[in-house]
Amino acid sequence: MKLVRYGARGAEKPGLIDADGALRDLSAHVTDIAGDVLADLSVLAKIDPATLPLVTGNPRLGACVGQTGKFICIGLNYSDHAAESGMAVPPEPVIFAKYTSAICGPDDPILIPRGSDKTDWEVELAVVIGKKAKYVSEADAMEHVAGYCVCNDVSERAYQIERSGQWSKGKSSDNFGPIGPWLVTRDEVKDHDNLHMWLKVNGEIMQDGTSATMVYKIPFLISYLSQFFTLHPGDVISTGTPPGVGLGMKPPRYLKAGDVVELGIEGLGTQRQICENDA
Repeated sequence: MKLVRYGARGAEKPGLIDADGALRDLSAHVTDIAGDVLADLSVLAKIDPATLPLVTGNPRLGACVGQTGKFICIGLNYSDHAAESGMAVPPEPVIFAKYTSAICGPDDPILIPRGSDKTDWEVELAVVIGKKAKYVSEADAMEHVAGYCVCNDVSERAYQIERSGQWSKGKSSDNFGPIGPWLVTRDEVKDHDNLHMWLKVNGEIMQDGTSATMVYKIPFLISYLSQFFTLHPGDVISTGTPPGVGLGMKPPRYLKAGDVVELGIEGLGTQRQICENDA
């Protein structure tokens, strides 16, 4: 299934994309794509999409998951991205948070923070937790996955690197966490370890990689994280980025108002964002 949330920000409705690519309304069956709904997707899988109301027009798509409690990111998790950053692959996963106020829809604008001149892009494969996970084994980890989605881990590099403290301050500005367009359930992604990932700025390819170069794989990450804290349905884990970020270019290149960012992952859909200066 491809599950979506659509409508005005803060008032999104649940939906799904049918086999013809049309948007269908799920409001009669669930209130949101979140929480307990993610814990038992078999309920939605039994619904015939043809019986659901067709949504006409071109409504805004919101973040594909609602009520996210934790937005967890893994740093330097692609060997080729670590190399372009001039950093060694870490002996254990680098974990940082994007605060949930950064979450937005896949085509909402990237808001460049006041005073920023180093806002950067990162296409990432995100995993959405469907079943509570605490002290889970690597062998059992995938049982806790609801599905996958595209994430743009937008980053302000000066805030992240040059201003001391934790990375989160450079990762959590408003609209720095577009996720979607849809949540693709686990059963529809046959090989999450070999998905093509790409990102363009103003039509120019910047990132063109594959999840095959991910160092710490998804089952390991879920097991690893669950040793430190409980993962709950709706939690999002963004698993790192391939090479081609602005920071790694010589000279570095960053986003400015008016730039158009497009990105996607094989089988998971695409995003398109126009950069704007934050008010």
